[in-house]
Amino acid sequence: MGVAIVTVLALVSVMPLYWMATGSFKVLTDTMKVPPEWFPVSPTLANYKQLFVHNPTWRWLFNSVFVSGCAAIGAIVTSTMAGYAFGKKEFPGKKPLFWLMLVAMMLPHQVMLIPLYLLIAKLKWVNTYSGLIVPFFAYPFGVFLVKQYMQSVPGELLEAAKIDGAGEIRTFARIVLPITKPAVGALGIFAFVAVWNEYMWQLVVTNQKEMFTLPLAVSKLAYGSESINLGLAMAGATVAFVPMLLFFIAFQRFFVKGITVGAVKG
Repeated sequence: MGVAIVTVLALVSVMPLYWMATGSFKVLTDTMKVPPEWFPVSPTLANYKQLFVHNPTWRWLFNSVFVSGCAAIGAIVTSTMAGYAFGKKEFPGKKPLFWLMLVAMMLPHQVMLIPLYLLIAKLKWVNTYSGLIVPFFAYPFGVFLVKQYMQSVPGELLEAAKIDGAGEIRTFARIVLPITKPAVGALGIFAFVAVWNEYMWQLVVTNQKEMFTLPLAVSKLAYGSESINLGLAMAGATVAFVPMLLFFIAFQRFFVKGITVGAVKG
């Protein structure tokens, strides 16, 4: 009975992906049929042709991968250092700063949209990779994630490194980072996916076609006219989904380990 329930739930969860993938091979009239076609009766590549031949889709795909990758790397660097400081160091104002960071996690993203845009505009980073990437270097959830995992790092190990003459940088690079690899891997996945799906900020900070990311470009392409081209939208969504699927498969073990990171007592 339990296996049957899990199977049904799995099929239900996969159904939107199936509908997206099959819909990308349908013309507009077929996507709007009632009752719907569960499998394309007359499959076509017209949507993919329009997507790749008549638009700079490869540039959009590169933008998405480059922006998400650089933002994830930056978030890993800042979050691991801040998480290490909050988890294993004592300094004045540690608790108030940590609680302030938690409050920042709870704020709606829209609250920070206008002041952040004004800052980016003053720096003349609108329609630049810097404007798309740098704001995500500050990743409060990543700091919280690493800080929680740091509770499992033995303090005696850090003391032994200090006695052996290792400085802070060497201790952090040679001891702390290898131990926290599961948390860092999970952090990288969360940050990459978050930036990849960050539609609102990309919509605000870019208005040049060559700077669009793939999700933003497909949205403008499919929903920018009077009629919605669902086939084209599904083709773009499918193309945008494939890198995420490959990324998840490649780093699945880190993702699974990262689910339990926050369960460490501390």
